[in-house]
Amino acid sequence: MHYRPLGRTGLQVGAIGLGTEYLIEQTDAKVAAVIHAALDGGVNYFDLFFAQARFRDQMGAAFAGRRHQAVLAAHLGAADVDGQYQCTRDPASCEHFFHDFLRRYRTDHVDVLFLHNSDTQEDLDAILAPGGLREMALRVQAEGKARFLGFSGHNTETARQVVVAGGIDVLMFPVNLTSHAMPGRAELLAACAARQVGLVAMKPYAGGNLLRAESAILVDTYKMGRAALAGAPLRVEKSAPLTPVQCLAYVLQQEAVSTVVPGAADLCQLEAALAWTAAGEAEREVADVAAAYAHFGNGECVHCNHCLPCPARIDVGQTLRLLQLAKARMTPALREDYAALPARASECLSCGDCVSRCPFGVDVPAQMATAAQLFE
Repeated sequence: MHYRPLGRTGLQVGAIGLGTEYLIEQTDAKVAAVIHAALDGGVNYFDLFFAQARFRDQMGAAFAGRRHQAVLAAHLGAADVDGQYQCTRDPASCEHFFHDFLRRYRTDHVDVLFLHNSDTQEDLDAILAPGGLREMALRVQAEGKARFLGFSGHNTETARQVVVAGGIDVLMFPVNLTSHAMPGRAELLAACAARQVGLVAMKPYAGGNLLRAESAILVDTYKMGRAALAGAPLRVEKSAPLTPVQCLAYVLQQEAVSTVVPGAADLCQLEAALAWTAAGEAEREVADVAAAYAHFGNGECVHCNHCLPCPARIDVGQTLRLLQLAKARMTPALREDYAALPARASECLSCGDCVSRCPFGVDVPAQMATAAQLFE
């Protein structure tokens, strides 16, 4: 593993980190196996934003005895409502789930505490206002329960404001091939470099779409990191199939990037990411394909479930993931997975709550209608 400085923090982090979202709902054994294999492979940076009790207990057990090997990143503003993820700005809820993190991860501090998932100017202003989450984060840091502070989001405009204003040590932001020529991205990365803000690059595979076999993909705002950008999805032809190594190599070539956090649902996906560490120059070559990603659009689901909670208890991310796969080729296995979901797409109330919370501009009710027509 190659290690890089995490901005001005003094921490050295592996170029390949790990996002843990895809370990949700996995068995205890699989969670432990992936975490242990990551640690054994030199991974030391782990993003841990989910607040579900079972997930946190599983991860706490996986890190038991090895906490000293890991840089743990928690998020202030992520909550659990009846087993579903929820983004919240309620001080009491945020305080509760932060201390719940410490207890379940069996630690007395987090290494990086992020102000979680902020994209709109209104939300950012509320976070930075007196009594907002930034004030809480500073208090927690003063108490010795957080070493460094960060900010996570998907909008170049709000993220750059926070970086330029100072006061954060780390930025978590989407960086991948699809944002290669996106207006505002270069300025954001340059601001991070100038102020020695460590950049944790999320979504290196653009929600998995860059690794799909199809030559044509949709380039969406969430993939670029500009959630507020208007525009229809744009069809882009990949000049060649892409590998995880190529996707990660591209990200790690970008200015200010300290570590990239691909998700891994199993050991095979983890090994595919760690292959970057041993890859040669030819395997990491991306210059010839980068030119295909000079445009951008919006509106496709990345299955992050920031839209939850759903009053109909629909697992939006999983439902739309199955829909995306079924559009390419329907299979009996996909029908079985759909039938096992806790709620059907036809139960969608079209209330619009999910749309207002989605950082990627997805028309969820319309997608649910399509899913119901296809699966039911």
